[in-house]
Amino acid sequence: MANDKQKFDLETIRHSTAHLMAQAVQQLYPETQVTIGPVIEDGFYYDFCRKSPFVPEDLEKIEQRMKEIAAQNQDIVRKELPREDALKMFDEMGEPFKLEVINDLESDEAISVYSQGEFTDLCRGPHVDNTSAIKSFKLLHTSAAYWRGDERNQILQRIYGTAWNTDKELRIYLKRLEEAKKRDHRKLGKELDLFSVSDDIGPGLILWHPKGSRIRCLMEDFWKAEHFANGYEMVHSPHAAKVDMWKTSGHMDFYKDNIFSPMDIEGKEYVMKPMNCPFHIQIYKTRLRSYRDLPLRFAELGTVYRYERSGVLHGLLRVRGFTQDDAHLFCRPNQIEEEIVKVLDLILLILRSFGFNEYKVYLSTRPDKFVGSEEGWEKATNALKQALEKSELEYEVDPGEGVFYGPKIDIKIKDSLNRFWQVSTVQVDFNLPERFDISYIEEDGQRHQPIMLHRALMGSLERFFGCLVEHYAGAFPLWLAPVQVILLPITDQHQEYADEVAKKLTNNGFRVEKDLRNEKIGFKIREAQLQKIPYMIVLGEKEAEAKTLAVRKRRSKETRTINIDTFIEEMNTQVEEKQLGDTVQSI
Repeated sequence: MANDKQKFDLETIRHSTAHLMAQAVQQLYPETQVTIGPVIEDGFYYDFCRKSPFVPEDLEKIEQRMKEIAAQNQDIVRKELPREDALKMFDEMGEPFKLEVINDLESDEAISVYSQGEFTDLCRGPHVDNTSAIKSFKLLHTSAAYWRGDERNQILQRIYGTAWNTDKELRIYLKRLEEAKKRDHRKLGKELDLFSVSDDIGPGLILWHPKGSRIRCLMEDFWKAEHFANGYEMVHSPHAAKVDMWKTSGHMDFYKDNIFSPMDIEGKEYVMKPMNCPFHIQIYKTRLRSYRDLPLRFAELGTVYRYERSGVLHGLLRVRGFTQDDAHLFCRPNQIEEEIVKVLDLILLILRSFGFNEYKVYLSTRPDKFVGSEEGWEKATNALKQALEKSELEYEVDPGEGVFYGPKIDIKIKDSLNRFWQVSTVQVDFNLPERFDISYIEEDGQRHQPIMLHRALMGSLERFFGCLVEHYAGAFPLWLAPVQVILLPITDQHQEYADEVAKKLTNNGFRVEKDLRNEKIGFKIREAQLQKIPYMIVLGEKEAEAKTLAVRKRRSKETRTINIDTFIEEMNTQVEEKQLGDTVQSI
């Protein structure tokens, strides 16, 4: 029996809980075959092969059986088997998926299995010593999944769960999940009239509504101003190009599965662009460049199209058409480090301005499938390392996660629900300049190949906006709010004063709405709060006579009286300083 005082790391606990769940499933539904059940962030899942899908009542039964098995104090025992013995055992158990996994293993790899009670599973481990060590867990939801993630394979039933060291940690996590449901950007997007997706248009293609578009414009205006201030030039490129260009870039070889099928136009094949980089290279090539021209910084809010499978599409966070806040920098070898440092500074400025102050930094190195020389990859990786060290940013190495043409720095932001989102990236590329044969004239009068940096600060406007909605729970800071002030005249007699106030606020650059409905003032206030408008201004007889405003913040029950010039001054300060005010509500 496990020692109650023994502590296991969360990955081991979650791995063991996945096995416990599979054991419970097979006890309750003996005809079910087990496939794979890995640990994921904050939990685990297991895929099962069965004819009918799991329903919520099934999860309740499975969870109860898991608790019963855990209480039986079953020892968890590891064994190593010869390959033939392992194949024979799982064949007799009627587990064909396990046979496929074993056959895919290296011939000299040890075949390890873990057993608890009557249940045995193929696994590398590690696991807890006894089922009694598995105490704090919860099954969350189900979904369909393809065997090994390939839509050509058999469809399976997946059960997700979470497990923790203590009941307190579990309760905190479940509370965070409930809060995340309330903040779901798809739910808030509908309630706040920000965006939608239409079946008539197609999945993964976003319609931005007026209020969502207003926020997007504010994001874009801020982005452009900072880029002009940092020496970037704006460019624009088409939405499609000949297939030949993507062959030259290598995307047709290394990224083909994510590119939409070619279109025939006058006998030539075109595809919707998945990237902006080859277009910026074509702009670079339009004339001869000198070392005096470098670095050149081309930036574009460029809309790209990528074929994402329907099963992974998710609101604004995973789409098929999105706008990258893209830029490509062309520089001399001795300018790489300085340019990367400047990019990192700009990334942090953008993220902090939108209220993201915590982040993780990763250095992603060469993947198994890559282009270019190992020497070029080493130079590029070292340049990124040196820039990170010069910027005094702590980072983790993410082996093999670079893109096919070069290593990269990735930055993940932490939101108010303690979740991390991949947004910003900086990539060094020695490959595309060579593939497209671009050059510049150096001081020695000879042609040299420039180094190309790819970078995005917000990643995509769609994903970043989705993160913003959930981060702020739809209650945007004043500078980003689509409607900053709503005027609430008490009766029709006060509409004239409301018009006067609206005109002055609008002339000072603020976004204002008026609620002129024949409703009680309490109802109007509640409606404005549901729309998460930062300021509500009640206008009655007293305010009209004194030319004052009765101002109430969206999360406050208090109303204060103030003159309009003072109110304008206060709002200007909040907007200019991009103050967060009452927006971020962390849990």
